[in-house]
Amino acid sequence: MPANRTLPLWGGRTLAFIGIIMLALNLRAAVTALSPIVNHITKDIPLSSLDLGIIGMLPPVSFAIFGILTPRLTRRVGLETSVVVVCAIMLVGHLVRASAPGVGILLAGSVVAFAGMGAGNVLLPPLVKRYFPDRIGLLTALYAAVLSVSTFLPPLLAAPMAAQAGWRVSLGSWAVLALVAALPWLGILVGRRSQTGASGQGRRLVEVPDATEIGRVWHSRIAWALGVVFAMSSLNAYAMFAWIPRLMIDLAQVGVGEAGLMLSLYSAIGLPAALLIPVLAARMQNAAILVYVGVGCWFAGYLGLLTVPVLLPWLWVTLIGAGPLLFPVVLVLINTRTRTHGMAVQLSAFVQSVGYTLGALGPLLVAMLHEVTGGWQAPIYLLLVSAAVAGVAGFWLTRPILVEDELAARSKRLAQEG
Repeated sequence: MPANRTLPLWGGRTLAFIGIIMLALNLRAAVTALSPIVNHITKDIPLSSLDLGIIGMLPPVSFAIFGILTPRLTRRVGLETSVVVVCAIMLVGHLVRASAPGVGILLAGSVVAFAGMGAGNVLLPPLVKRYFPDRIGLLTALYAAVLSVSTFLPPLLAAPMAAQAGWRVSLGSWAVLALVAALPWLGILVGRRSQTGASGQGRRLVEVPDATEIGRVWHSRIAWALGVVFAMSSLNAYAMFAWIPRLMIDLAQVGVGEAGLMLSLYSAIGLPAALLIPVLAARMQNAAILVYVGVGCWFAGYLGLLTVPVLLPWLWVTLIGAGPLLFPVVLVLINTRTRTHGMAVQLSAFVQSVGYTLGALGPLLVAMLHEVTGGWQAPIYLLLVSAAVAGVAGFWLTRPILVEDELAARSKRLAQEG
């Protein structure tokens, strides 16, 4: 599909549109569907604080590990078939968790479900690039918004379902969503197979670089800049999801109920950002400006908490919640800074693996600093430093250079020097 002209949104790609949205709707369900029903689960499976802590750290760790492995899958079976495999993995993970007789199987099922989600995270940007190269900003905005919905919808439904039908039905029901997400891609594969016939043409459904080119992405400054920005966004987001209520109670001197509402506010800020930022980022020559806006929001919010926490605490939380607008910016740049779908797969895997690996450290580092110092100043200073790091990384994103061109220039320079 040509990227230089806008095509009708539905023309010939309805199944792909539905498939992208449905895949996004699956990519947070297993993460947020368990914690609201822990009390129900513990009646059958005793869960210690350590068990819950491990479950809490599994999502970003799994996203990082299985995200980096995803390009191998796409090289072997193609992009669309990879989506079907990912949906099947998530389906199995949901069912294993629902049937778990003990904590070991519950953890194993969670790893399987999170593995599918980690791979799905990587596949979404190249899917948009393949089917909607003329509407990258719009489609990224839509699926980023759906990711937000998939974050806050499961907690709203999980507890009522567990109360009515039991926790196993509550956990297992999300397998239906994974099954539905696979259907559009199965339809695309069947339709393409009927067109290509038995000749085998079209078997590889995405242009994938060879092993040498895959390794070269690690030498890209753009890749590292995107990875660092994504990592700082993840680190701050996971730290705040874990610690905002306690921060608000200790620093802003609010009650438990109000602290919970502030966590909801922090989560809700991501939805309008997800809808607006990708469209802006896709149209801007210098998307680093949006990185600086996010960093500025972090600085204003964190400094407000440090200096006048009791004054306007809702404003500080709103500003901190606006900081992770870096997340949708990076998702757009994965597509706009690559020429081929294959390189988009490699860049997506690299960026998200680096990002989620460092992001998993956020809650732990904040907890350690709070434990050592007995206060919140040191943890907030750490988060300020992370914001500054994201700002420095944004400098390498000021020029609209493609990863392929950057790597080609590097290879030419090395050849001349050699």
